[in-house]
Amino acid sequence: MKKIYKAHILYTKEKSRFEVLENGYVAVDAAGRVAGVSVHLAALDSKDAEVIDLGDRLLIPAMNDLHVHAPQYRNQGIAMDLELLPWLQNYTFPEEMKYADTGYAERMYRRFVHDLWRFGTMRSCVFATIHTESTRLLMRLFQEAGMGALVGKVGMNRDCPEGLMESVEKMVQGYETLIAEFNKPDALVRPIITPRFIPSCTPEMLRACGELAAKYQLPVQSHLSENKDEVELVKTLEPESTCYGDAYDRYGLFGQTPTVMAHCVYTEGEELELIKRRGVMVAHCPASNLNVSTAIAPIRQFFEEGLRVGLGSDVSGGHNLNIFRVMVYAIQASKLHYQRNHDRHFLTLSEAFWMATKSAGSFFGKVGSFEPGYEFDALVIDDSDLNHDHYSLLERLERYIYLGDDRQIEKRFCRGKELGEPK
Repeated sequence: MKKIYKAHILYTKEKSRFEVLENGYVAVDAAGRVAGVSVHLAALDSKDAEVIDLGDRLLIPAMNDLHVHAPQYRNQGIAMDLELLPWLQNYTFPEEMKYADTGYAERMYRRFVHDLWRFGTMRSCVFATIHTESTRLLMRLFQEAGMGALVGKVGMNRDCPEGLMESVEKMVQGYETLIAEFNKPDALVRPIITPRFIPSCTPEMLRACGELAAKYQLPVQSHLSENKDEVELVKTLEPESTCYGDAYDRYGLFGQTPTVMAHCVYTEGEELELIKRRGVMVAHCPASNLNVSTAIAPIRQFFEEGLRVGLGSDVSGGHNLNIFRVMVYAIQASKLHYQRNHDRHFLTLSEAFWMATKSAGSFFGKVGSFEPGYEFDALVIDDSDLNHDHYSLLERLERYIYLGDDRQIEKRFCRGKELGEPK
């Protein structure tokens, strides 16, 4: 049955501006897709539709997280005074080894999925661990919650603890098992091929990942040019490659199927051109970039070059799953970058919001906007306790992004279905 929601509607068709419909209407068809949006009910086909008046609430697209490590959930806010490589060796890898225990994995993953729901993130690109059974468990929890996710069983077989080493053959077998169960047409939860990054994968592992992606036409996710030491290490590990991105490209892991690469802090020149040519998406993770002492990715330059960019929490390099906070960090980080590069302006609110909604959502399909044909992923915000009197609708949204929290999210929708609290 078609439903029509009345509220103050805000979304971004393009990054430069908001669409604002005061007391507007959005129609959602039985398949969970937007059928129309207007300030006039008469402009929509309301015959046999249920009209739901949400009063003075804000209705916005739901959040999308393009890069998050589910098994690092417990480590949020720990070891934020370390750089990337020692942080991985001393904190991240020991925590991920615990996910060989599916009992531990279930306890942590339930909390993780619940917190994504709590903060209004309805779609995610998720790193799991090497453990097939724990990864299957995480995917089933997303299914039970009704939330969308691309979940990756991590491939790694080099320069990591023995408990996180897996042979190429076992990695492929694990993926084949998950693909048989979850790679269904139009499924909300699907596998994504996930080599951790070049330093953790031998050429044989990378080649097998590329072959899996091609065989099953699955998307790919990994890390790219996050840290200077990492970039230099890749040069020694892949001497035939002309840049870090080219190392992935040689194994079929750089846009041959839909690809998202996190960070890209030190991306320039040939690598930037290769990203653009291959249509690779960049997951900008500002909190993580600052916490693990890398640098600030040049997002304004990426926009000017026509790159696709979305936002990622990168928990636990990032300390917060809340993508609204990540928007704030992105704007603040761009202002720091602006202080050293006055030729490029810092990010605007509409640009940050667009990265979190329509741009990031494009990796999951037609997601992240209220334009006709888009899947209705949405949040209903009751910001009355933020004392919004005398503020415009855009000012109310900005105050929520900076000051609000999950207690003001009254309703959450994914693909048209209202989602209750996960168990």
